[in-house]
Amino acid sequence: MPANPRHPPRPDHAPLELESFLPYRLSILSNTVSQAIANDYQARFDLSVTEWRVMAVLARFEGLSAREVAERTAMDKVAVSRALARLVEAGRVNRGTHEGDKRRSVLSLSETGWQVHDVVAPMARAREREVLDKLDAEERVWLVRILDKLMGPPVPPRSTASEEQATAA
Repeated sequence: MPANPRHPPRPDHAPLELESFLPYRLSILSNTVSQAIANDYQARFDLSVTEWRVMAVLARFEGLSAREVAERTAMDKVAVSRALARLVEAGRVNRGTHEGDKRRSVLSLSETGWQVHDVVAPMARAREREVLDKLDAEERVWLVRILDKLMGPPVPPRSTASEEQATAA
């Protein structure tokens, strides 16, 4: 790439070559794919990317706390808290209290939340297929392997109270 005459190279600095820097490229790819999906549901449901991610996690793992949602999504706790407040206010998420610890809240999708989820999830899967269709079968297998290796082991599902009691006995 030719040097920019308005901004000549500075020998005393070593800027990152963002176009080849892995975290930047992954971020751009993630944002591009997420925004393509988000364009489908933002206008229709007034739902932010963060709110959708929270809903998707709660659909998969009901009964999590806000902290656990933040851990599973690797999102900022404040962003998750704001998203949850909006989702609860919109009637899409129910917030209850844990039977064994009244200080701990447990979250689940409401019937309204499930209705939104059941429309958005197929849209998200369709967009995912569009992205993956750019790869052949072998490349898809390698992509999954590489992502699994880079991300490390998945966060295990939280055990239920009955499972905890059974293992404690």
